[in-house]
Amino acid sequence: MKVLISADMEGTCGVVSWVQVMPPEVVGNTEPSSLSEYERGRVRMTAEVNAAIDGAMKAGATEVIVNDSHDGMRNLLPDQLDPRCRFIAGSDKQLGMMQGVDLDGIGAVFFTGYHAKAGTPNAPLAHTWTGWVNDVRFNGLSTGEFGLNAAVGGHFGVPVTLVTGDIRAVQQTQALIGEQVVGVTVKEGLSTFAALNLAPAKAQDLIREGAMQAVKNAKTAKPYPWPKNCRVEVDFEHQARADQAQLIPEVERAGERTVAWTSPDALHMYLMFRAVTKLASIRMSP
Repeated sequence: MKVLISADMEGTCGVVSWVQVMPPEVVGNTEPSSLSEYERGRVRMTAEVNAAIDGAMKAGATEVIVNDSHDGMRNLLPDQLDPRCRFIAGSDKQLGMMQGVDLDGIGAVFFTGYHAKAGTPNAPLAHTWTGWVNDVRFNGLSTGEFGLNAAVGGHFGVPVTLVTGDIRAVQQTQALIGEQVVGVTVKEGLSTFAALNLAPAKAQDLIREGAMQAVKNAKTAKPYPWPKNCRVEVDFEHQARADQAQLIPEVERAGERTVAWTSPDALHMYLMFRAVTKLASIRMSP
């Protein structure tokens, strides 16, 4: 059985500030302290991914594919990755954070470095996809990136069996998918920008152990079921974004800052969501 790791960054142990997760093209070259913080974040992100790889391989996985899933998706340090894996880098990919789930033999998905959904209190850097998506709902059920990605996994018949990150991210993922998901909490949020963290080495040990159990869980785990003709709603923080998003065929205005559409399957949902957020990422002045 092969394992896909969808590796985000905000849920990494020790990460509590945006400067720790901003790639150079976002921060620029005028803030060396921020760039150094980002580099340290990359090291810890890579170490946590390596722990998950090691645990998966020790539990019998035949291969691990790692998909860099944060921001520009070029954050992992290739020279420091466990040589037993192959990895996907770059942001121009159809399945985004779930690229690779459609490969032959993928039997489980791990979420590493994940964060809670937008609006969650006491959850470090909680958001959903962007800073200006306030909520995403499937038939009225509020979810986050973990839900969007689990649904795509389900479309390809692949279950999620591990999530690592802050305690709220773990709780929300398990509440959506169930006990088949092994949860590894590496920090407890004190606010949006503060957390009580484990020592990184301890976090990595727990991730390794969790990954071993997650491979075992994959034998009986169920893919996320997509409701037939599910209504998807997206709330933005400004009405101008909804103005633009509703220009897409199939998308309707469902509120002052809300758009909605119906998706027959999760892949349709994911591609529509990405199109909607892309078109909504407009300048807020003409």
